[in-house]
Amino acid sequence: MKIRALFFLMAFAIVTNCISAGKVTVWSSLPDTKALLVKKSMKLNSKPVEIKNKVEIFPDQTCQSVEGVGAALTHSSAYVFHHHLTAQRRDSLFKVLFTPAGIGINYTRLCIGASDFAFNLFSYSETEDFSLSNFNIQEDEKDVIPMLKEILAINPNLQILASPWSPPGWMKTSGSMVGGKLRPDCYDVYAEYLIKYIEAYRQHGITIHALTVQNEPEYGTAAYPCMDMTAKEQQIFIRYFLGPKMQKKGIKTKIILFDHNCDNPDYPISILNDPNTKKFVDGSGFHLYKGEISALCKVHEAHPDKNIYFTEQSGGGWAPDFDQNVRWYVGELFAGAMNCWSKNVLLWNLALDENDGPKNFGCQNCWGVVRVTSDGRIEKNAEFYAIGHYGKVVQPGAVRLVSNQDILKGVAFRNPDNSFAYLAVYYGTTPQTIGIQCGNSSFVYTFKPGEVVSFLW
Repeated sequence: MKIRALFFLMAFAIVTNCISAGKVTVWSSLPDTKALLVKKSMKLNSKPVEIKNKVEIFPDQTCQSVEGVGAALTHSSAYVFHHHLTAQRRDSLFKVLFTPAGIGINYTRLCIGASDFAFNLFSYSETEDFSLSNFNIQEDEKDVIPMLKEILAINPNLQILASPWSPPGWMKTSGSMVGGKLRPDCYDVYAEYLIKYIEAYRQHGITIHALTVQNEPEYGTAAYPCMDMTAKEQQIFIRYFLGPKMQKKGIKTKIILFDHNCDNPDYPISILNDPNTKKFVDGSGFHLYKGEISALCKVHEAHPDKNIYFTEQSGGGWAPDFDQNVRWYVGELFAGAMNCWSKNVLLWNLALDENDGPKNFGCQNCWGVVRVTSDGRIEKNAEFYAIGHYGKVVQPGAVRLVSNQDILKGVAFRNPDNSFAYLAVYYGTTPQTIGIQCGNSSFVYTFKPGEVVSFLW
């Protein structure tokens, strides 16, 4: 463990040491070509730039600190890592995925029980037992926990969010993990169930840093594990059951609301409007399958003392354009979410196989960050390169800076080591020379059509 943790720290040191005085490190992708995450350097000027087209970054105008980007270690992702790769090849891949020498993933999401990316329907308490004496996480001990331990050995600072798709069927009005609502007489035992999950992972030496109350609570008609949960029901569950129980037991795991689409920011706002519930809540989580990313800003404006998280977005066969996907993830999702106060961005599956699975009655053509085929081939999807544009230049704990966004779709940061990072997407159809100014430092870069660029100085 100590040796691999040292590898992680050395990877950051390597990245930091590449920042030479008077130089800008550049990572460039032209997604419609094979030129992806190409590293180069250029001169940093110690005076403001005099040019018509200019992006200005304001180093004294600070916003939220950020925790990282990444994707979910679903049961399907864990399975393909565990069973399709040798230990040696898996170790190499994890170093590429989870250190800044690779693409720098620093955040992952776990599924509490079965989701639509698992082999079957399962919970951790399969038969009715209000004492939860039958609680066990044996399904997770097959693949998820072994893979997570290997990842944590490489990146011990990985942030972990956990989300339930459904309570055990016996706790629901449907009697099944599919559909239905949480039975009123099961609010208390379900809170205990979620706490037991956190404690069971702790026994494996794994900290669950954050917990969403229910994945996609407004989608209770899926063919896979799901549950309808109104804002009022979620508010009652947190205020009277989950929040007090976690507080009494001294559990520091953060409670995150909503975990659903950007088309209904009023859902988390209505819960946070109750001060007796708000005191237990860290923030609100969002997906972008519907709505506009500006919804995150609306929730922040209503409750600026609470955090914003972006908890899921999947790509797939419905949007097969590789170059457009890289640009969309970096310019629209990463920059859009973080410019609207999100502390992270999480994509969906870390890895799936050549059949876009294993799957569990859900999305039939979702894609992972990487594809790991049954014969052990590894293919990098657009998500891989998009995450790399963030993870190679933005350190955990970086602070977002205010910047103007008239010419480029971008987002700026100051890292804990006092270096600066700027992610930018240029949507122009002809080359354009643009100045980047941050305080008294500046540089000039000529963007090619459709280019995605990360700068570090």
